[in-house]
Amino acid sequence: MDKARKDQIVTEVVKQIYDAYPTLWDKFGDNGHKRTTEDNYHHLNHLETAFYMNDQQFFMDYTKWLEQVLTTRNVETELIIDNYERLVSQMREDEEEKMYSSYLNNALTLLK
Repeated sequence: MDKARKDQIVTEVVKQIYDAYPTLWDKFGDNGHKRTTEDNYHHLNHLETAFYMNDQQFFMDYTKWLEQVLTTRNVETELIIDNYERLVSQMREDEEEKMYSSYLNNALTLLK
């Protein structure tokens, strides 16, 4: 996935998250917005790595680690689920992004 596509997805997903949960501004401020943006780039980078390695478990391990880290920082698992669902909604029908959707959906099953 090229940088322009990542930028497009991250921008849209972060906007949707903060539109849906405006209290995140109060809870985490500008730093939280910055971290949400960074996290979404990390999600996409890990999806990309899993795709090129043809290793879904790589993304599943990342998801387990992510949940542990974020929940210790008072970010509920529900927000991770919401974030992943929003990422799925942005995926196109090309081979790479369809595989990303598959990895995300399997990770969602794990989180739920």
